[in-house]
Amino acid sequence: MIPRDALLVAAFFFAGLLLLLRALLSFKSLLYWFCRCRRWVDERTHEYQYFRIPRFDDRGLENPLHRHAAAYVASLPSVERAPVAAVFSAANKHNEFSLVPVTGYPVGESFRGFRLSWTVEDAGVLLLRLRRQDRARVLRPYLGHVESVAEEIHLRRREATIFTNFGPNWKSASLFNHPATLDAVAMDAEQKARVRADLEAFLKGRDYYYRLRRIWRRSYLLHGPSGTGKSTFAAAMANFLGYDIYDLDLAAVSSAGELKALLAATRPRSMILVEHLERHVHANSGGEGMLRFIDRIGEERVVVYTLTGEGGAAELEAELTVDVRVHFPLCDFPAFKALASGYLGLEDHKMYPKVEEVFKGGATMSPAEVGELMMANRGSPNRALKSVIGALQQRPLPPEKSIESNSQRRPEKDALLQRPSAPRSNVNGGNSAGVIKLEKDTPTAMRELKKLYSLVKTRSKKNGVMPVEVAAAAAAAGTPLDELEQEYCY
Repeated sequence: MIPRDALLVAAFFFAGLLLLLRALLSFKSLLYWFCRCRRWVDERTHEYQYFRIPRFDDRGLENPLHRHAAAYVASLPSVERAPVAAVFSAANKHNEFSLVPVTGYPVGESFRGFRLSWTVEDAGVLLLRLRRQDRARVLRPYLGHVESVAEEIHLRRREATIFTNFGPNWKSASLFNHPATLDAVAMDAEQKARVRADLEAFLKGRDYYYRLRRIWRRSYLLHGPSGTGKSTFAAAMANFLGYDIYDLDLAAVSSAGELKALLAATRPRSMILVEHLERHVHANSGGEGMLRFIDRIGEERVVVYTLTGEGGAAELEAELTVDVRVHFPLCDFPAFKALASGYLGLEDHKMYPKVEEVFKGGATMSPAEVGELMMANRGSPNRALKSVIGALQQRPLPPEKSIESNSQRRPEKDALLQRPSAPRSNVNGGNSAGVIKLEKDTPTAMRELKKLYSLVKTRSKKNGVMPVEVAAAAAAAGTPLDELEQEYCY
């Protein structure tokens, strides 16, 4: 038999081994209990001071500090580590949740190396606790930090408003709820990343601008043909910044003084949007006044211009001084694939080589037109791609593509057109350049003349009018015009 003492020793050994293994496996639990012991010792060895922040004062007025502190405490990461927390979902945003401290459960916080804690009491009163010996160094800087962070949280969560100008005043049109985001915009990835990085740097650049003694603002030029997504990208920029939008209609501005007053009346954290600037600059002095007075607007403002290819847009684009220029081209094959991924959920398709071939052939469409075709046929990706291919094939080719295509189809005609030009006799007997020169002694030239003459005659005889080309060719060949007039006059 095994002695009783040996059994007891073995039992204690295995029990200790199990406890050790459990402690090693549950290191987080051991760390948690260690932190609790440390806090218990800390609370017993330090003297604390408490500050109550009520929701209302003695006159029944709201305490702004309570509103700021409540927003700040709800944003602390330590709320997720609290023993108990209340969970709320956003009413107008899907899958967005927020955690709020529950009455009686403290939420820890660290500020500049000092430990503090918040506790929600009855009636919503917030209780701030910190060491008494740290009060002079922590209290006021910490409360200022709470208010500044809470203000930023409020500005991020608030609903942006879009304003339009009616006469010399701004009118609040509606809440700005455009769904566009920078992630969803179909454009060159590198260009999008560049604009995003610039916007982020602007949002965090207050100290940088102050150090350079420059006004904290930024300007952007979005230029490209109509339907390429400039307005949508401007809306995505506003959503990314969380700014209000002032949609400035220069056609409604009657004078430079009125424009100056409108720009001065914009609020911080706003975007001033000026669309189709080329239409107004060349129509009246409003656009020119915009360019003169834009330097007088205040801080925390972003100015966005849009330009299309109308009028003197090229000259204006060269003269306009902006911080960032973003070009929006017509749709090409990479942009088409990005649109197909967003509208149809396609990453690849058997018809993609045909689409790429059409694009390489010189056909162009705006991204807006491609998106409309895909949306109209979103139930059938095959039909959507066929509709895009058909629309591209019906589009006229650019001039350089048309010339290249014609030269490949009719080399003999191009060879004729490339001959040197000869003088043409006018009514008064003088000569004017511009017609094809034909060498009378060359049999090849005569054959080409006959071919051209027969072709033009066949196509134009029904009209009863002698074409200018026929008359010019006949004059160059020495043929009397009276003989030709009999064939064209009825």
